[in-house]
Amino acid sequence: MRVILTHQRSTTQDLGIMVDLLRASTTITVALDNFKRIIPAGSVEEALKISKETGGLLAGERGGETIEGFIGNSPLQIQNYKGKTLILTTSNGTRILKNLRSRALIGSIINAKAVARAAVELANNEIEIIMAGVNGRFAIEDFLTAGEIIYYLRDFRLDEFAKAALIAARDKKIVDNMILNSSSALKLKKLGFFEDVKFSIQRNISSNVPIYDGKLIKKLQI
Repeated sequence: MRVILTHQRSTTQDLGIMVDLLRASTTITVALDNFKRIIPAGSVEEALKISKETGGLLAGERGGETIEGFIGNSPLQIQNYKGKTLILTTSNGTRILKNLRSRALIGSIINAKAVARAAVELANNEIEIIMAGVNGRFAIEDFLTAGEIIYYLRDFRLDEFAKAALIAARDKKIVDNMILNSSSALKLKKLGFFEDVKFSIQRNISSNVPIYDGKLIKKLQI
């Protein structure tokens, strides 16, 4: 099995793991406790259209700020809601998902172990971890989250980028400090969402493994 780490663009047609720690990946993982399915939308207009068709609840943000009339893209807020369908649109994570070439799991720090184990079960030859980043730019929190996931894949053949992430993520204290002081975290702090950041760095508190089939996100059943 080969494990590769990429930024923004998917190259594999086998299995991907999308990582957008702050906050799409974490929110999606938590939301599957209370929702049967999540539909990612690329735009606000698309999200509104899907909501009219399905009756689903709307959640999302642009630039970290909650879209008016929507639930926030917040793992803490989302715990207060439940239903059959959640429609989620975010600045980075949902856009990346909709452009993937393969089936994709959704990984975060809160489900790193579970998502890595599921990937081993599902992949044939290659697991690609795709970092969402921020508006096309590298985001250190996604790189370190990838390293947390790769730790549970360390016995497989890692490309050099994956090896670098694995090494970078080994010191928990440093990782937490880097994420809490990342550009994304500090922006969320200004917007009043710093508790989301602190929630997102908890290790392996969820066994949920979200899987995206090109249309819907559901909880993987193995």
